[in-house]
Amino acid sequence: MGVPVLVLLGFAAWTLLTLFGTIGVYRWSRILTGRASIAEWRADLPQGSDWYQRAMRAHMNCVENLPVYTALVVALMATGLKSSTVDWLAIAILAARVSQTLAHILLPPTNAAASLRFALFLAQAACMVAIGIIIVSNGSNT
Repeated sequence: MGVPVLVLLGFAAWTLLTLFGTIGVYRWSRILTGRASIAEWRADLPQGSDWYQRAMRAHMNCVENLPVYTALVVALMATGLKSSTVDWLAIAILAARVSQTLAHILLPPTNAAASLRFALFLAQAACMVAIGIIIVSNGSNT
């Protein structure tokens, strides 16, 4: 199993950990203590504390980016491409994803925090584009 696949598994695990460790804990702690009913959580209304709403958005950021990275890993596997550059780009994606999630959840919404989150998102996007270019370049050389 190569580094990009391991990163994919790490990305998926991080997405689930973000869900269960933030949203799940928040909701279930309120349900189990009688402060909320199980039926009152709605996806179409902002609910809960500012921290909870940031955790919801951070989780959605993971969910939104996971399929894009998954498509790249599928393409890597389909082409059989192995590259230390791709490995390092994959690791950078996961490091930036974890950092962006933590910044989103832990930092109050300020211009500096939003700029940090955007920079971390941009790093992920740039790495994904670079991997895509490497895949396409490799495919055109065969």
